[in-house]
Amino acid sequence: MIKHLGLKAYGKINLGLDVLRKREDGYHEVRMIMQTVGLYDRIDLVCCSEPGIKVETNLYYLPNNENNLVYQAAKLLMDEFGIKHGVGIKLKKFIPVAAGMAGGSSDAAAVLFGVNRMFGLGLSMEQLMERGVRIGADVPYCIMRGTALSEGIGEVLTPLTAMPQCQVLIAKPALSVSTRFVYENLHADKLKTQDHPDIDGMVNAIEKGDLCKVAGLLGNVLETVTIPAYPVIGHIKEAMTRYGAAGTLMSGSGPTVFGLFTNPKTAAAAYEQLRHGRDSGLAKQVYLTNFYNRRES
Repeated sequence: MIKHLGLKAYGKINLGLDVLRKREDGYHEVRMIMQTVGLYDRIDLVCCSEPGIKVETNLYYLPNNENNLVYQAAKLLMDEFGIKHGVGIKLKKFIPVAAGMAGGSSDAAAVLFGVNRMFGLGLSMEQLMERGVRIGADVPYCIMRGTALSEGIGEVLTPLTAMPQCQVLIAKPALSVSTRFVYENLHADKLKTQDHPDIDGMVNAIEKGDLCKVAGLLGNVLETVTIPAYPVIGHIKEAMTRYGAAGTLMSGSGPTVFGLFTNPKTAAAAYEQLRHGRDSGLAKQVYLTNFYNRRES
């Protein structure tokens, strides 16, 4: 048994996101290209002699009970395997909250990995992914990480060739977007053909290592709902393009926007403009990072 584990929970962006249909169970059938980025939350797991799960976070508004996905992740494995010890979870958030970057899902994935290792449960990555989908559709991907095609409700995953490295500028405006609102207002059957991203074309470009073509194919069908409701998302995309991004896109249901840059100096200058310069009022949180392609935790 391991007494303490320090973990990193990496955020993700969607290089492509298409919605095919709404299923009878209320979920939406999707096709997405998922990509892990170098921005991460820190999680400390501590084994305690006293039973129970205790959660601490650095953000006062996050729940520290069963409403937090890290609590649910720990409980899922501890209940299944009858673990009598307790676990303390200290979560330090850096990934923007409610931002379309799967921060909560990634935190849950890290805790699943950590509890499995701490108590020597012997579960494989695939077995952890099977359990993770009970917590959220993005959790299996956050366990696997890297570049992947995601289908079904997000739980059917096909690993892809790692993306060529580049700089990723991430900007989140001072607002939160309800994923439920976005999907309830998306009418996939009424969308024009050009609103749907070319997922197959992007898979082909990724397999060829063609970063410029990937940047040109970035697409997210949810932008048709979120940008009209929150125009600042479009303004951030326009600013990143103006500062030299090879491509920009809203991640997930938003409101986070990312830009891909092939020149480090151009990326750094764009970061400064959004962080401190003429467009500093557009985004509350701005980060400059890159792709993270290691699959093992």
